[in-house]
Amino acid sequence: MSKLLPVLKSVRAVVFDTDGVITDSARVHAAAWQTAFDACLRAAGDDRPFDPVEDYRRYVDGRNRLDGAAAFLISRDLRLPLGDPDDPPGTDTVQAVAARKEQLFTRQLRSGGIAAWPGTVRVLQALRAAGVPCAAVSASRHAPELLAGAGVLDLFRTVVDGKEAARLKLAGKPDPALFLEAARRLGVPAAEAAVIEDALAGVEAGRRGGFGLVVGVDRTAGPTSATDLREHGASIVVRDLAELLTGGGS
Repeated sequence: MSKLLPVLKSVRAVVFDTDGVITDSARVHAAAWQTAFDACLRAAGDDRPFDPVEDYRRYVDGRNRLDGAAAFLISRDLRLPLGDPDDPPGTDTVQAVAARKEQLFTRQLRSGGIAAWPGTVRVLQALRAAGVPCAAVSASRHAPELLAGAGVLDLFRTVVDGKEAARLKLAGKPDPALFLEAARRLGVPAAEAAVIEDALAGVEAGRRGGFGLVVGVDRTAGPTSATDLREHGASIVVRDLAELLTGGGS
């Protein structure tokens, strides 16, 4: 089995983001947002489509649905009313746009499983072998279903997802509340734990939370994506988590 590089051997616990870090689900989220946002933009007379790479990375990734929807719409000078939680899927309110995205994502999720990244699975197995406890965190309410479908749920001691965030009234990223709750459940101070994130809001949350190590995962490999992750708080940036193992490679 591959062994951990010293950078991970120095921590007592690891908190993983789910979408884009553990599972290849960020692209499915981005596609659902693209359909929901483009309908909203057309209704407002904006013919510039949502970019599922750059717009998703800058405004949506890592945030809860309402925060992400509002952030992107504001970036286009669309200040829709918040609406009500029971608004049907549509384009007239932030809640309606978020509901449409949720409808689309759930439909795709139920139609077929979403795989875990092989490099991440290898790191999780190495951490387990080393006796390092792990937690999964997600702004999404689908995290347990995603992790179970990918066959990795049993590699985590705890999961703090959108449902838990709502129950505990935890603020969304870039606030560190989700990560700090995960570290608390693992019984390890943030300063002795690592956060692994692919979202700008997520690495910023790790920095704000005082985590001893913040690993940024640069899945997009854009011209500024690695630099952006570092500027938002990543201690180191990798393209794939297998780089954190002896031998590397995915």
